[in-house]
Amino acid sequence: MELRVLQYFLAVTREQSILKAAESLNLSQPTLSRQIRDMEAELGKQLLIRGARRISLTEEGMILRKRAEEIMELVKKAEDEIALAEEPVAGDITVGVGETVGMRMLVQTAQTLRKTYPQVYLHVFSGDKCSVLEQLDRGLIDFGVVFGDFDRAKYEYTETGFAEHYGVLMRKDDPLAVKEEIEPEELWGKPLIVSRQAMCDQDLTDVLRCTEEELNIAGSFNLLYNGSLMVEAGMGYAIAFDKIINATGDSELCFRPLSKVNEIPMIVVWKKYQVLTKVAEKFLEQLQSQIN
Repeated sequence: MELRVLQYFLAVTREQSILKAAESLNLSQPTLSRQIRDMEAELGKQLLIRGARRISLTEEGMILRKRAEEIMELVKKAEDEIALAEEPVAGDITVGVGETVGMRMLVQTAQTLRKTYPQVYLHVFSGDKCSVLEQLDRGLIDFGVVFGDFDRAKYEYTETGFAEHYGVLMRKDDPLAVKEEIEPEELWGKPLIVSRQAMCDQDLTDVLRCTEEELNIAGSFNLLYNGSLMVEAGMGYAIAFDKIINATGDSELCFRPLSKVNEIPMIVVWKKYQVLTKVAEKFLEQLQSQIN
């Protein structure tokens, strides 16, 4: 399968029309149609559902679109890295990370590097640990930031010295809000709003020291801002890290740490045997220097 044909396929999915895609590619409609049909024949699967007004994707077509986008992104990344190989230090640093104030450390590292090398650019992919490691495995990001366990045989890593601690985001008028910290057993059976980050980083039953039967999951979120809206509405208690949502002043919410929960270290990881770009190496050197 040629990259050129993948680009043709993505153009068709973007335009939802063979005719419009052909015009954007400066091809004739019959030529583009033939290329797409040859691709379908090569794969042995129908990729497009050709409607009267627009084209939609089959399930196989949606899978190919996702993979084709990743392939083209990797090609673009490789082209950029090669183009900048002879530059002193220049290019993109891509980091995947969940919601944490510990991200300040990496931002400061990038900013310090930019003072010496102004053509360095930081790009942040926000996601939970599962999606961050998935992006890292696919080569779409340079570094991932994780909390909790990970496969040390698979990744190189550096400990940052920063740690998070799980707590509870709740309404200020909740009976538990009068306490300075919350005992895990006080949440047994209560409606909980949990993040994918918490579920990926550490088993929730370990955090709350309970069985699955004692958990009452009322909802979930990827971004704590959305989770905070659920808490405001009275849906339950959000299990989260502190200082992500402003729970001071006029806020209707408050944050209370969970007792008996150990600190969870923040670790920067990258793929073993990965050849880092010159700019990624400099970033890692600066980060380790800053940590030390």
